[in-house]
Amino acid sequence: MKVTMIGHSTVLIEAAGTKILTDPYFGTWGNLAYKRLAPPSKTSEQMEAVDLVLVSHNHWDHTDSGYFRALAAGVPVVAPRAAAWITRVKGAKNVVGLARWEQRQFGPVAVTSTPALHMGLPGGFVIDAEGKHVYFRRHLFCRIHDGDCRKVPAGSGVDAGDQLSHSDDHGERSAVRAVEALQPRTVIPIHLGIAPRSPLGRTGQTPEGFARRVSAAGLQTEVVILREGESWTGQD
Repeated sequence: MKVTMIGHSTVLIEAAGTKILTDPYFGTWGNLAYKRLAPPSKTSEQMEAVDLVLVSHNHWDHTDSGYFRALAAGVPVVAPRAAAWITRVKGAKNVVGLARWEQRQFGPVAVTSTPALHMGLPGGFVIDAEGKHVYFRRHLFCRIHDGDCRKVPAGSGVDAGDQLSHSDDHGERSAVRAVEALQPRTVIPIHLGIAPRSPLGRTGQTPEGFARRVSAAGLQTEVVILREGESWTGQD
């Protein structure tokens, strides 16, 4: 298994001969409120040759209409069932909407939809491939206080699997609580590619601060910080 940071929440996961792209967003400017900190390491054209796309929610920095329109009709775009229609409106052709805890097989890769807590009809996904498990989540995808984090392993077959997480505007402490609940071997922070244009909107939260908190909590989870274009493999 290989994980490559394209930029922000756009991550390429390669496993079992399958290329999976998460939350495709290739804009380089941002919008009026947020600026993009660094351009993606690949262009949208370079990322068209994938086998599967996962969309956690349909906010502007997680979906790219131009990319969706250019994507081959045979490539499934998996989204939370409630948000599937929005993904279609944004240009995706082959949209697969999954209900909570529903699992679908895509060749050698199984994808399970998990609950989410965020604006924009969100969802998380557990990817099972090559005997490894990746939990892709954006914001507080597992609701720590009502037990959804603990239901991820039981509901999806994940047993302390490798995971993608984040430590952005919801705070380092929230991300650490998720790690405590899930006990993953590896966490790769995402959603780090944009920042408020106004200094008043910045929090000072960093992936390095998150890593220090994980260590201070005595957790055995490895925090791997990837910059645009960098990769991690399951053997790292």
